[in-house]
Amino acid sequence: MNKPMSLLLSFLIAFSLQPVVTDTADAGLFSSAKRTRAKIDRVADEALQQLMSESDKAKRLYNKAVSYAVFDVTKVSIGVTGGGGTGVAVDKANGQRVYMHMGTGGLNLGVGGQVFRVVFLFEDRDTFKKFVEKGWEASASANAVAGRAGANAGASFTNGMAVYQVTAAGLMLQADISGTKYWRSKKLNK
Repeated sequence: MNKPMSLLLSFLIAFSLQPVVTDTADAGLFSSAKRTRAKIDRVADEALQQLMSESDKAKRLYNKAVSYAVFDVTKVSIGVTGGGGTGVAVDKANGQRVYMHMGTGGLNLGVGGQVFRVVFLFEDRDTFKKFVEKGWEASASANAVAGRAGANAGASFTNGMAVYQVTAAGLMLQADISGTKYWRSKKLNK
């Protein structure tokens, strides 16, 4: 492997580990876990507000959902894709919050970066409980409601979940969560 490709691969691997590094830093010298949780909660509230304002169907699903999770994600791709983020899963019945991390990696022909938020709506307690307690690994892309036209085209739960990708430009046609793993943060839930 040539040197530029090795450096690039090293960067992407390090970038994909960002949630782990952030978790350690947040628990120690750089920031308190309390401030980190407050920031995650603020980002989650903003993403939910944006989703509800852009899609009546999403708003109806949110009202039916027993719980939700929101993740703030950064993803970089230069032949190899790597990304990470943090989020919170919330039980709507009691307001209990579980702070989580996500990481993603894979191969991609494109070059670029993305910053977006992924919103999960959970139809039932069992699906939510499995997501929070055992983590979750996405092995295929999940369709989400798209833009203004797609937002009214229809939305429903699939396998107990609805997934939306929210960007500064609005809702995306597909929430590409393939190759992504979600897990509970040990440090942020102490």
